[in-house]
Amino acid sequence: MRRYQEMSDREMSDRLTSAVMHHPLTRATAPNYNEAEQLFLTLLNTPALDENLEQLLPTRESFEKAVAAALVAAYGDVYNSSEAHRFLQRVLYRINRLKFFWYDALSNYENERSLYLQTIRNQIEAAWQSWELSQLDVDSLKQLDVVSALRDRVVADLYPELSATGRYFRDEMTLAGYRKLLEIASLDGLIEASQLSRMLGGVANEVHSVLTRLVVEEYGAGKLARKHSTYFATMLSDLGMSTEPEAYFDSVPWEVLAIINHSFLLSERKRDFLRYAGGLLYGELSVPAGFNPYYAAAQRLGLSDNAMSYWTLHIKVDQLHGRWMMDEVALPLVDRYPADAWELVLGYDQQRLMSDRAGEATARAVREADAAR
Repeated sequence: MRRYQEMSDREMSDRLTSAVMHHPLTRATAPNYNEAEQLFLTLLNTPALDENLEQLLPTRESFEKAVAAALVAAYGDVYNSSEAHRFLQRVLYRINRLKFFWYDALSNYENERSLYLQTIRNQIEAAWQSWELSQLDVDSLKQLDVVSALRDRVVADLYPELSATGRYFRDEMTLAGYRKLLEIASLDGLIEASQLSRMLGGVANEVHSVLTRLVVEEYGAGKLARKHSTYFATMLSDLGMSTEPEAYFDSVPWEVLAIINHSFLLSERKRDFLRYAGGLLYGELSVPAGFNPYYAAAQRLGLSDNAMSYWTLHIKVDQLHGRWMMDEVALPLVDRYPADAWELVLGYDQQRLMSDRAGEATARAVREADAAR
């Protein structure tokens, strides 16, 4: 048996793609991604995965062919398959998920440091991130006056004009749609700020202190009842919905999973600290405008205060958090890293683009739930 540890990412990449890169891929020849995900779960849950790869060869090869096909279908300008996007983001999420401890069975984390899973993750991320970056004019961002660019964006996104999607949420969403909205948002809402907590290791300074202050607030200063994710659980409970993490995993569009996986990626790679900070700046300051339609819908539907408490809390506090991020994180980072400061704008614009895409996908799911009620 060849030692897996000797296999490079490049060799793995070649092996993953060789089965599909030399012939046309069409919808008719696309693999069954649901079956491929079940193969992946078999691998993920195999004790001592890296030591048992040879015995799993048929399962592994079938899964790898599906990954290779999905990479072409999602990112290779073949037909931009939403099914391929969904499969890849679900695989990434399940690998990234091993970095969070949810007080479940310890055996669930046995393959946390699997080199095989790491290589699969790296292969997907490389193609996906290249595709994501192609959506932006990165070269033009490098020429910007960073401070002016950030200030202009903050002004625009603090009080944006309400979009058609926002108006739908505010004025037309039914209770069925509201429940679907909570299902989708619960995947992140129940573990809020977990990725940010991974950014706090290292040397203390003023920027680090602000980020720590932000985490402390998100975590309710160590009191479970005040932790922001508890407010989300309260909304779910008030509507008789499950508060278990991942209870509604199958409801989450790939566009939403992509935001979560993107946060995992940037918080894992300290070289991308500025990109992460730029994205966090957008996330914090844009929340009040994004959550206002949800809050207005809950009021229109006559829901209790508990059923809208997470929105209420964030509308109140996140404008302050946005100011912290701009004045006490982003601007000091511009001074500290003048040659690389444009990456703050990259992170900001990328987060905004991905959030808009996720919002549209969520709206589609909510409309479907409204229509099916």
